[in-house]
Parts: sequence; structure tokens; C-alpha cells
Amino acid sequence: MGFLDGLFNMADKKDLKQFNKVVDMIDSVGPKYEAMTDEELQNMTSIFKERLKNGETLDDILVDAFAVVREASTRILGMKHFRVQLIGGMVLHQGRIAEMKTGEGKTLVATCPVYLNALEGKGVHVVTVNDYLARRDRDQMAKIYEFLGLSVGVIVHGQNPRERKRQYECDITYGTNNEYGFDYLKDNMVIHEEQMVQRGLNFAIVDEVDSILVDEARTPLIISGPGDKSTHLYSDANVFILTLNDDDYEKEEKDKAVSLTESGVRKAEIYFNVDNITTMEHTELYHHINQALKAHTIMKKDVDYVVKDDEIIIVDEFTGRLMFGRRYSDGLHQAIEAKEEITIQRESKTLATITFQNYFRMYSKLSGMTGTAKTEEEEFKSIYKMDVFQVPTNKPLLRKDLPDSVYANQLAKFNAVARDIVERHERKQPVLVGTVSIEKSELLSSILSDYNIPHEVLNAKFHEKEAEIVAQAGRLGAVTIATNMAGRGTDILLGGNPSFMALKEMKRLNFTDEMINRVNSANETAGVEQNEEYDAARQTYKKLYEEYKVITDAEQEEVLKAGGLCILGTERHESRRIDNQLRGRAGRQGDPGESRFYIGLDDDLMRLFGSDRIKGILDKLGMDDETPIEHRMLTKSIENAQKKVEGKNFGIRKHVLEYDDVMNKQREIIYKERRRVLSGENLQDQIVGMMKDVITNSAISHTSENGDFNADAFKHHMYSRYLPAGVLDDIELSSMNNDEVTNAVFEKAMSLYNEKEEFIGSERMREVERIILLQAVDNHWIDHIDAMDQLRQGIGLRAIGQIDPVIAYKMEGFEMFDEMNQLIVEDTISYLFNIQVEVPVERKAVVDVEKLESPETEESHKEKVGTKIAEKTVGRNDPCPCGSGKKYKNCHGK
Repeated sequence: MGFLDGLFNMADKKDLKQFNKVVDMIDSVGPKYEAMTDEELQNMTSIFKERLKNGETLDDILVDAFAVVREASTRILGMKHFRVQLIGGMVLHQGRIAEMKTGEGKTLVATCPVYLNALEGKGVHVVTVNDYLARRDRDQMAKIYEFLGLSVGVIVHGQNPRERKRQYECDITYGTNNEYGFDYLKDNMVIHEEQMVQRGLNFAIVDEVDSILVDEARTPLIISGPGDKSTHLYSDANVFILTLNDDDYEKEEKDKAVSLTESGVRKAEIYFNVDNITTMEHTELYHHINQALKAHTIMKKDVDYVVKDDEIIIVDEFTGRLMFGRRYSDGLHQAIEAKEEITIQRESKTLATITFQNYFRMYSKLSGMTGTAKTEEEEFKSIYKMDVFQVPTNKPLLRKDLPDSVYANQLAKFNAVARDIVERHERKQPVLVGTVSIEKSELLSSILSDYNIPHEVLNAKFHEKEAEIVAQAGRLGAVTIATNMAGRGTDILLGGNPSFMALKEMKRLNFTDEMINRVNSANETAGVEQNEEYDAARQTYKKLYEEYKVITDAEQEEVLKAGGLCILGTERHESRRIDNQLRGRAGRQGDPGESRFYIGLDDDLMRLFGSDRIKGILDKLGMDDETPIEHRMLTKSIENAQKKVEGKNFGIRKHVLEYDDVMNKQREIIYKERRRVLSGENLQDQIVGMMKDVITNSAISHTSENGDFNADAFKHHMYSRYLPAGVLDDIELSSMNNDEVTNAVFEKAMSLYNEKEEFIGSERMREVERIILLQAVDNHWIDHIDAMDQLRQGIGLRAIGQIDPVIAYKMEGFEMFDEMNQLIVEDTISYLFNIQVEVPVERKAVVDVEKLESPETEESHKEKVGTKIAEKTVGRNDPCPCGSGKKYKNCHGK
């Protein structure tokens, strides 16, 4: 690898040399823009747009555009881009990942490429990990863009579709990955083109790109509606699990898998009174038992989930944040609800789904920034075609990264961490402690309480105060315990953050949240209405800020003398990136700092993935509970364990993508068809072609292998499914061949079709065709998603027969897709001939997208209400005319 590393370093150095040349050019034109008036500087936007219109490219105007943004930022925010920030901006413009250390000002870095790319007028999306950061970054940076004449929007939870559409129409839009992804799915469920909120996916800059495109890539976005399965089996399975002992199941912690042993299977058969629980007949019961078993043995409270207000809330394993609205799939969530003895929700049915990988790969250009991406460069290249460029720091990194301390067990480790904190607290050095779970953060908190050390705890249970707690973690003597979230995106300023202090004091002085938010954004250029109340709040904020600035500046000097911020990790995470993120909280912008990880041999990573070699080393060295061991070989072994898990997780994400790629091709076809219908395209030729196909296929299916045509059965089929009874009685079908039958029946069908069009008018006939086709597509697509999900769950069994499950999934999936398309054709023609049009003709949604208020809530209001068209009179208990064999009330009469 040494040789390859050398090659990569050479490539980076070559790029850096080129970037520095461009920065020199930006510096050289700087004085020209510094000399301009505000009006002249603002007018540059129109000049740039004109240059693009005349055939120049974005690269042609990059030097001038970057220089204009730097000058605007200096005037408006008092912040002038460093050279390295301009380099980071160029990396983003090229559709790459800029790896920049914490505190290097990534938010400001994005302004240059965002402005440059927004000049094309196609829209730029800035993607953040949560609503707070989307609002904060929008409010901070909108002043630059709006000064230069560009519009800036923000997409956050709770906005209605009209408001969202306005935000997307802006030149620049901030929002979270979830909001963007769900809006895309919902846009492909609407029934009128004007209801769509997004425009084309042009250019996206993803902040914390590793978190969004790697960590969250294992979980697809899902919009779902309520299913119709009973919940009693979850309760029954849960009660049964409580009767088992350790010999009745086998657990594979590495793979997070568990299964019944022979004795467990026998107990299940006796308990549920069945002969053989592994047969197809009892598949559902067996599945419920397995999920209940997983809920009890693998899923841990306060690690994987928390119980809050009669709900199971998932905890994100990478960030420690609560994932409100997310639910485990495949009945696992209900199994946990049964285990925790809370209300068991019904299983849901998937209405629309996509992975983050396939959503973000639709952008014409994609880039990202983070403090840690190099360890995942292979994944970024193979999945997203993005490489990673490590941008140099503005000032040299002074943080000391101390070697890991390894202890015999977790108790000894946490006691050692507590002693270290006590010692540092005595000399007033601020300490930020990283833990891997809520449970561990609360354990350490209780130990520190025994030592009487005042401290703040930041975990998923207290996520509301996240930004405030993290922002103050650099104060003199502060001790902060955090789960992996560690306030990504929030700067830890040594001595404290005067802005947060001022806002907190305003809250104590009873200023409203609305006024505090307005003062905090201070976005005068956004056209915010000014009034006396706002002026008073603004003056109070300015006064408090200046007072606290004096305090924090003085405190900063003391913190620097104490050694800067110290980061203590209480466990190595599965991913080296998460460890590096935690380390990166210290040593920002040339500040001093320290970091050290404490490890117990019974930590999950060491227990599950550490090699026997580690145990051998420790046995030779000998260790007691109180004495740590620090050894290069140990550190290397720990890193190898992490690499092993990273490789495994990459495999899982790649596996998810392989399956979704199959669905993605189908999704693209269906969504393209929907958009064609929504755009008002004339579908007459397509409908006529469908009629011909239906008649041809029906004639073939009623012809035996030796060529005998069953005319009576064919007529019965056509009458029950498509044409009015008796319309074919004057044709002697039995004496015709297939082609003659098709042509004769098609002629009759066209005659009826033309009569209908003449009666209601061509314009209304085209709209009726659009309505019918749209509803047929939506109904069958939703059922197809469900069927594909079922196929995927059972496809693993193909491996037993030496067949690659992914290949089997592709083959069977496309067969099912062809069948679905045939059903869409048949239903469309059946509806078309069996309706009598009422006034007015109106589209109705299969899913009411307007009621899908929150993209983070996977509930929907699935309404198979159909279009406002009346079927020919059929009794509720009569056979459905579609030929399904069901009663009308249970089929198309629903």
C-alpha cells in the first residue's frame, strides 16, 4: 500500500499546486472588486449571467465569481475567505469531497461554489444533517447571496407544499437529506403537475457528507400507509419468548442475528400447537417468533432505541440522535413494542421508497464536505464517483493525540476515565467525553457525581439542548459527556460562545422564542419587517453579546494556559471516522488540545472483532484491573478490528444498493410514465395501442396449442372485462384466425371508443384517459413495491440452490414488473370501456400527498378513492366485472 499511498499523495500535491495558482489569480483581481461601490459589486451577478448566456462556462468565470463572493462576505459578514477556504470551494465546484478539519469554516467554504453554480439559474441544494443546521446556515450565509441579488430558501419540517415549492424555486435552497428525498418521492405521487414542489436536481453540496452518504445509506427512505395485519401475533410471540432459556436459541452478535435451536423449535411447536413450524403454512408465525427473539436478545433499550411517550424511538447508531418518525421494518418495531409492553402499532405498507445512494446519484453534479472522509474514499468512488481531497489547515494542527489506554474491563476503564477528568478539572482544563451509547453516558455521569464533578450530559434524551451544550463545552473547567452526536456542525469555542450566552440570557429576560430566533438570524437583507419590539430585542442582544464577549475572551486565555480542550473517548467506535470526528472537536484553528481513547477488553468492538492475537499479547504482558497497557501493536490490532467492521458495513450498504438498483430501474420507468401523464401529453395513440394489445393477447390466450380458438370463452372474457354484452354477437368469430379475430374485435372497440369521445368531447376524453391511466399506474405500483419487498425477504433461500440471490431478484423482479405493466394496460382499458362520465371530471389521488405533512413520519393516508367516474351498475355482492373472481364490493367496488 505504501507505493499506492505515494501515488495518491503525488496526485493531491499536483492538485494543490494547481489550486494555489487559481487562488493567486483570485488574489490578483481582489483589489479591483475592493475598489467597487456596493452597487457595482452587486451588478456583477448580472454581468456573470450575461457572460454565461454568451457561451462562457462556469470555469471561465470562476476566478471573478470567487473574488466577488470573498469581497461581499468581507463587507457583509466581516469574514474574508482564507486561501484554504477558496481551495475547498474549488474542490466542491469540481464535484469532489473536500475533507477539512473541524473549525476550518466549512459553511463559509461553500459560499463560493454555491454562488458560482447558482448563476446558471438551475438551482443549488445545500444539504445538512438536521433542520437546526439548515436554518442556521441559511440565515448566516443568505446575507451574502441576497446582497449579490440571488434568492435563498430553506426546506424544514412542517412547511406546506405551496411554501416548499417557493423555497425550491429560489436560486439556492438549504435543507436536510430527509426533506429532499421525501419531497422527491411525494412529487412522484401527486396527480397534477403543479403540485410538484421540486425542480430538476442540478447541483448539491452535502455537508457532513460521510454521515449522510455513508452512515445513513443503510436505511432507505420510505413513505408508508397503514397495513391490514392483526397485532395479536406480536403479543403471542412475545409471551412465548419469555418461556425460553439460553439453550433454545443461538445468537450471532457480529451479524446481529439470532435463531431458534432444535429445542427452541420443539418448544414453539408445542406452545402454538402446530406439527411443523418451518412449513410454508406457518411462515408468518415463525417470522413473528424470530422477530420477537431478536427484540429480546439483540435490540437493547437505551442503546438501539428509547421508550418515550408510549413510543419506541430509534437511536441512530452513528450520531446518537433520536430518529423520530422512523420505524424498524419487517415487524421488528412491533416486536420491540410488545417487549416493552406499550401500544403495538399495525404494520405499514410501503407506498414509495428510495435509498439515499440512488436519490443523490440523480443530481447532475454532487459534492460534499466533512472533517473525515479519506477512510471511506473507496466507497465514495465506487458508489458516487467522487474522490476525496484533503484541504490543508489554515494554521498548523497543535492537538496532541495520545496513545490508547487499554484496561482489563469496562469498570476499570470508566474509573480511569473519571480519575483523568478529576485531574484535568482541578487545573480547569475543559473536557469533552465521547461515549457510544446513552447507557454508557449515564454510567459515567453517575461516577462523576460520586466525585462531585459538575458536568453536562448530552445524549439522545436531551437532544433539544444539543447546540447550546456543545457550544459551551470549551468553557473553563467545563466537563461535557456526549454520545457520538458530539454536536457535529457546532463550533466549540475555547472560553465559550458569547452569542449562545446572550441568547440564553434573553430567554431568561422573557423575550419570545420567535423574537430570539429573529435576532439570532439577524437577517436584515431578507426583507424581515422591522418594528420597535425587534429593535429593542436587537439592541438587548448586541449589549449582552458585547458583555459576554469580554468574559469569554478572558476565559479563552485561561483555557489556553490549561492546555485547550481535551477529548476523551471511552470506547473505539466501529468506524474510524466517528473516532476521528470526536478527536476533531479539539485543536480547531491552531488551538492547543489533547485527545485520548480509553478501551476495555470487554468493549463490544474488542469482544466481537478483536483478534486472539490481542489476547495473546495481553496474557504475555500481564495486566491487573488498575494498570493500563499502551502498546503500538495493540493500537494496530484495534485499527485492524475497525477496518474489518468497516469492510463488513460497506458490504451491507453495497448489498442494499444492489437490490435497490433493480427497483431503481423500475422506479425510473414508472416515474417517467407518470410525469408524461401529468404534463398533459396526448395519450390517445398509447391508449389505442393498449386496446389492440389487450384484444390480441386475449385472442391468443383463448387459442389452444393445436390452434383451436374458443370463441364462446373469448366473448365471455371480453364481455366480463371490457366490452358491453352482445356487442360481438353479430361477428362469426369461430370461423376466423387470430389476426382476423383481433382486427374484427378491434374495429368494434374503436367504434365504441369513437362514440364515447364524440359524446363527451375530445378534450374531456383525453383527460379521462389521463385519469384512468394515472390511477392504474399508482394502484399497481404500490402493490408491486409490496410484492418486491416480499420477494426480497424470501430471496435469500435461493442461495441454498447455488443461485446468487441478487441475480434471482433481478430476474424475478423484472418478470413481476412485466406482469404489473400488463395489469396496468388491462385495467386502463377495462376502466375506459366500463365508465360513464359524470360532470365534472376530476382527478383523485390514490395517496393524499397533501396529508403527508412530515417527511420524517412514515405514516400516510392511503385513499384508494378512485376518480370521479361511475362504473356501470353492478350489485355489491355480484362478481366484479374485472374478472378477478372476487365480489364487486371487495374488488373495484371498494
